[in-house]
Amino acid sequence: MLNIDDPRETEQTAAIWRLGFRPFFLGGAVIATLYIPLWLVAWFLPQFSLFPSQFWLKVVPLWWHPHEMLFGFALAIVCGFLLTSVQTWTNQPSLKGRPLALTFACWLMARLLLLLPMALPLWLPALFDSLFLAITAMTLWRCIYKVKQWHNIGFPIMLLLALVINLLSYYALSERNFSLSQQIWQAMLWWLGLLITIVGGRVIPFFTAMRIKLPKPNPIVILDRCLILLMLALVLQAMVKVLPANIEQGLLVVAALLHLVRWSRWYPHKTLGESLLWSLHSAYLFLPITLAALAWNIDDENAYRQLLHLFAIGTLAGICLSMISRVSLGHTSRNIYQGPNMTLAFVGLIMAALLRAVLPLLWPQYAQTWLWLAAGCWTVSFGLFVWFYVPILTQPRIDGRPG
Repeated sequence: MLNIDDPRETEQTAAIWRLGFRPFFLGGAVIATLYIPLWLVAWFLPQFSLFPSQFWLKVVPLWWHPHEMLFGFALAIVCGFLLTSVQTWTNQPSLKGRPLALTFACWLMARLLLLLPMALPLWLPALFDSLFLAITAMTLWRCIYKVKQWHNIGFPIMLLLALVINLLSYYALSERNFSLSQQIWQAMLWWLGLLITIVGGRVIPFFTAMRIKLPKPNPIVILDRCLILLMLALVLQAMVKVLPANIEQGLLVVAALLHLVRWSRWYPHKTLGESLLWSLHSAYLFLPITLAALAWNIDDENAYRQLLHLFAIGTLAGICLSMISRVSLGHTSRNIYQGPNMTLAFVGLIMAALLRAVLPLLWPQYAQTWLWLAAGCWTVSFGLFVWFYVPILTQPRIDGRPG
């Protein structure tokens, strides 16, 4: 890859603003660590909450929690990854320095404005959220368009779609339409599932084959395209609910089987000795497990909502944690397989997924206990990342190169 940075300019830029993964991985991990315990304390122990009572009058807790996990935590990780990867894909400069700091400030302002007790209009955090996503999408578009790399053009389009969904979520809050909010959260989960289907299908078999020194399995094009169409169908179904339950159930079953077939071709059994590999495989495996579990419980609304957390924690958060642990090492020129030991963090997220999604269905009388235990596992997992990776993300590359 050619040097696309001016070394004199890079040396004057604080390390945290030298490439998109640095601030967004760290920011996303920090709010992941803080927001789950803050949410549970505010919900179950309001007398000890850091949030004043006025906060809930404006934002509504059942809206704030899923919104911030999806558009605060998950999209910070997604945008940090894409802003970093697009430079590698296209050999075009991505955001860095002041433009990167400005984009991150937009993301952060939206998070902070939603926590302020004063009666600020909802369009204000919505504006900053939209600017964050729009700048990221335009940056991706510029880099991809300049080199005519059309096979990656879907990523800025997907971010613009996420921007529209986010604006719709703010509208649902303003109208106190929590039925619409539930549809939005589920659609956004499957939007992220679609993204994982695309990106995971590229990187997981590649990383695995490189490490275990076996040929990368050739993708089955028809299978990959079918999975993209199925995940897109689930996004649309979540938003508009036009298909009857038996058709949705069929989509879930077929998607589960195809994802399982795809995953089985990536040598998952050969990754057990390497936590940065098995964590990716176990996270992806939660996707077909969730789809199958949802199909089985298609007529049980409570179980369906609970089981969505298998995907939200097991797949989405699991992929995020594994990828940010890996990318942060690789893009700071460290040996990927000699970094901090994150095994406990990866196991903690698996435990959190089971505690949050499965045990409340088996023993509902202890539901609050399972929630607190899941929150503890989650917080330890992302807290370990913050503890180990703050110095890695805030210091220059150890080889002296830009990035």
